[in-house]
Amino acid sequence: MNNGKGNNKRGTSSGKPSFGPKKAKPSGGSSFKKDDKKGGFSKPKPSFDRKPKAPKAPKTPGNPDEIRLNKYISNSGVCSRRDADIYIQSGNVKVNGEVITEMGYKVKLNDVVNFDGTVITPEKKEYILLNKPKGFTTAGDGDVNTSNVLDLVRNATRARLQAVGRMDKTTTGLLLFTNDTDMVRKFTIPNQRSSKVYQISLDKNLKYEDLEKVAGGLTIENHRAFVEEISYIEEQPKSEIGLKMKTSNVKVVRSIFEHLGYDVLKVDRVVFAGLTKKNLPRGNWRFLTEQEIINLKNI
Repeated sequence: MNNGKGNNKRGTSSGKPSFGPKKAKPSGGSSFKKDDKKGGFSKPKPSFDRKPKAPKAPKTPGNPDEIRLNKYISNSGVCSRRDADIYIQSGNVKVNGEVITEMGYKVKLNDVVNFDGTVITPEKKEYILLNKPKGFTTAGDGDVNTSNVLDLVRNATRARLQAVGRMDKTTTGLLLFTNDTDMVRKFTIPNQRSSKVYQISLDKNLKYEDLEKVAGGLTIENHRAFVEEISYIEEQPKSEIGLKMKTSNVKVVRSIFEHLGYDVLKVDRVVFAGLTKKNLPRGNWRFLTEQEIINLKNI
């Protein structure tokens, strides 16, 4: 059995193990044998005259407005550089309408690059979730005391982000930011399929008959407001309401109750397309995980 110690491979001619006390050599003897054929020092290697290396030519600085096509594609987030090379060689990439198959081809940032039938941008897609506090809005409303929500996520990335949906300065809760225009469009079109949950505080208790009216759907300014679910919040006054609907425009949420004669004191979005405020304090933001991004794209 090997207990972790090295095995002694040197044995005796009789086949007996070599462990045990060794016999002492006579005094005055040397423990090293003299090799008469080899000297004590190695012979010096012959020297050769080497030609000095030619100095390297200084690198020509590249054009900062140009980027390799495969990197352009990779930065857009659609695939890796290696996969981009395969697409380029296969003739699936166009620059300004012309098919490009040349490896190392450089494009300018204002060129139009079509990748496998879709126009792409060199910016990597970023997705950030914010738990919005009061006092910030998604658009300037002329109030000098109101800041834009982009100020809260400005240091998160260099990408040109935009908010998904609208929020006024008094609304709080989950707000998604991204530079993915397809994602923005997906969650702001009228017939979208993602659900949002809002917690609403009213100035007075919501009558049960009004709750039923909201559940059945209201027509407000010739627009039908469809609600998936509405209920009183457990162990809270009847002025605290939970509302589930697909719109990401909080103005629609407010108009539902204002249409029935209630003043909306607070709107807090607690769920956005499956995303929650778990471990995300008010005023904080975080990047979405890869799985969360996949889930949003599959909605």
